[in-house]
Amino acid sequence: MAGEARVEDYLALLKPRVMSLVVFTAFVGMLIAPGSINPIIGFIAIACIAIGAGASGALNMWYDADIDAVMSRTINRPIPAGRMAASEALVFGVVLSVFSVMLLGLATNWVAGGFLAFTIFFYVVVYTMWLKRSTPQNIVIGGAAGAFPPMVGWAAVTGTLSWEGFALFLIIFLWTPPHFWALALYKQSDYGAAGIPMMPNVVGEVSTRRQILAYSVILVAASMLPLFLGFAGWIYGAIAIAFGAGFLWLAVRLWRASESVAMRKAARSLFTFSLSYLFVLFLALLADTFVTRMGLL
Repeated sequence: MAGEARVEDYLALLKPRVMSLVVFTAFVGMLIAPGSINPIIGFIAIACIAIGAGASGALNMWYDADIDAVMSRTINRPIPAGRMAASEALVFGVVLSVFSVMLLGLATNWVAGGFLAFTIFFYVVVYTMWLKRSTPQNIVIGGAAGAFPPMVGWAAVTGTLSWEGFALFLIIFLWTPPHFWALALYKQSDYGAAGIPMMPNVVGEVSTRRQILAYSVILVAASMLPLFLGFAGWIYGAIAIAFGAGFLWLAVRLWRASESVAMRKAARSLFTFSLSYLFVLFLALLADTFVTRMGLL
């Protein structure tokens, strides 16, 4: 029988570190979208996206409690640690999902609300329940769920979806495989013990490193889309090129690593840098938009 859950256990269900990235990219999508939004409505929209992301995390932990119990990095989560019953996480996640979608739709528009609902569905049903345990392409396809938030933010302002929003989606979508496969390279024993078919466990380290390099090249190319579509300028372009070069250098170093210890060290370096890369890229978009709108260039 599960022990009494604490407030911090419910907060842990929301996956706050993942939520922070979701909130930031959605916030950028909202601020760079054409038009304007009332600050109070904008705050409500971001809160709804954050709650929706947290609800997805709670439902993910409910369904994945069995594999969380055998992985070192997840064994202390509330359910496998015995501090919370799985049914509590399920109810918590469902209530937050419905609340976030309804409030976002009522506060902004139903394009944004509907898209948030689809994002939650995609992460929980398509990724968590279907892809994660069935295919090494789980991260490639399932990564779409983490790439939708800037499009939701964009839709909250405009009420529409656009090529600009899709460009933001594509950057995160292509970033996801090298980011998570780098993690899987030095955590593959965990994934193997849990029976999750991550790429290194299925096709081996050499093929995984080759695919990481291929996705990294495509990612850096896709990061130029904001320039080509005209909603970013030279500030973003310069930063995207510089950090893209760093990303590619780390991907090449990982691809060329032959010795096991060196390979795992290179994988960890790429994983760590990839977090900064995405954050800086979206921060550069925000700075570029601000400078342009203020007429400073």
